[in-house]
Amino acid sequence: MAFGIEMGLGLDGQGIGQPARLDLEELLATRLLVQGNSGSGKSHLLRRLLEQSAGHVQQVVIDPEGDFVTLAEAHGHLVVDGSHGEGDLQAIAARVRAHRVSVVLDLESLDMEAQMRAAAAFLGGLFEAERAHWYPCLVVVDEAQIFAPAAAGDVSDEARKIALGAMTNLMCRGRKRGLAGIIATQRLAKLAKNVAAEATNFLMGRTFLDIDMARAADLLGLDRRGAERFRDLARGEFVALGPALSRRPLALRIGPVTTSSRAASPTLIPLPQAADADLRAQILAPAEAGFAYPTRASRAPATPRVSPADLMRELAAHRPEPATAPPVLDEAENRAGCDAILRGLVAEPEAGRQSVAVVYQDFLVRCRMRGLDGERVGLQAFRRSLSVARAGIDAAAPAATDGDARWTQAQDAAAGMPEEVQGLFLLLARAALAGEPCPGDAALARAIGSRSPGRARRLLGYMESRNAIVCRVDFSKNRIVALPALGCETAPGDPKADVAEAAPPEQSEAGAGWGLFAAE
Repeated sequence: MAFGIEMGLGLDGQGIGQPARLDLEELLATRLLVQGNSGSGKSHLLRRLLEQSAGHVQQVVIDPEGDFVTLAEAHGHLVVDGSHGEGDLQAIAARVRAHRVSVVLDLESLDMEAQMRAAAAFLGGLFEAERAHWYPCLVVVDEAQIFAPAAAGDVSDEARKIALGAMTNLMCRGRKRGLAGIIATQRLAKLAKNVAAEATNFLMGRTFLDIDMARAADLLGLDRRGAERFRDLARGEFVALGPALSRRPLALRIGPVTTSSRAASPTLIPLPQAADADLRAQILAPAEAGFAYPTRASRAPATPRVSPADLMRELAAHRPEPATAPPVLDEAENRAGCDAILRGLVAEPEAGRQSVAVVYQDFLVRCRMRGLDGERVGLQAFRRSLSVARAGIDAAAPAATDGDARWTQAQDAAAGMPEEVQGLFLLLARAALAGEPCPGDAALARAIGSRSPGRARRLLGYMESRNAIVCRVDFSKNRIVALPALGCETAPGDPKADVAEAAPPEQSEAGAGWGLFAAE
């Protein structure tokens, strides 16, 4: 062993054996799981480990019962009260890693859900520390079944998920960040399996339930007969296995400690002598006038949780009564305002990455902010108009668009196609009617609100399979697209050409006054 700490004495068949040592450097590269029923000596074992290694490695203790705050005076640990806010706890954890200070996070004053949130925030701060501060550190979590429960309990699902996620990060991904997880639990059946399964070293104490003995025996590789020995272990006796402890199951007795918990062990003390007459009269005396026994304030009933979907529906249905009735806009004014809002949405860089439903919700919110009735535009009409706007038709419409019968014919042909390809077809029709080169793959992808040229090529293949277009390639490998319904074709164009995006519609004079939403 490079550096070993003495945990106690091994127990052989004849009684006390040789000192049992734990390889500290091997423990930092692996993880440790401690299991034992209440009163089996888990806290004593953790205290022995912390005291023996205090001067050699940084230590962080997640203490839900306040048992380990007594380490502060003897070994210089900093006690952090868990009542700090979650943001403060994350910042404190980052400073702890930066300055390599050993700390005890005292969660005794919090209820279970608050303990889970505080521990998750502190572990998250340790885990997200800067790479330059990834020093070796033992992270001891007592009563780990609180922070990584195997099943939902009385706490909220949100608190359980964030605590379980923090514990999973500690045990699964903490090694590369210098965090060596040491978790202790009363029952393996209550501990999440994906957290317990990451431990490589085990110290199994006294347990009586069959399900816990079976899991402990399975982790140690013992048969059914070997599992029965867990019932016979005395307090402070454990069976060890792992690369940092022993290659074979080894029974050991944990050695003494120098500090003690604030909670005294239950011991028998002599009862007071029988009460005499004066003491009896004192106890049975009537209560003083005005005396009221303090009662605990009843907890207010929990507010039912509102899902995000319910909140969005409530916001969408909310119609506040205006102080003065807004002016009623006619159809032309309302449509012009909706056109301007849609052009503004399409001009934003993030609009192409969002789904049609998300853009439509944003469109309705902006319409309400400007006093417009965006709900007159249905989702289907909005989808068609959005595909046309993404294709940039209004921003670069040919001069003959308004009076050209073939352009009207192109719009009629696009209306009979799936909404996903309507803008793509109109973009090709505009280029063919104007005699322009065939747009490149990048321009076609922008027309469908995507960054994938492959998706644009697949849609070209789909339209060609429906006989809406005919694609061919000339000798220079330029693409030409013919539109049989219009009797025209584009000029040769390089598929790999990346044409700059058109100017936003509201800034283009060619597209001014050309409505995206057709009149009903």
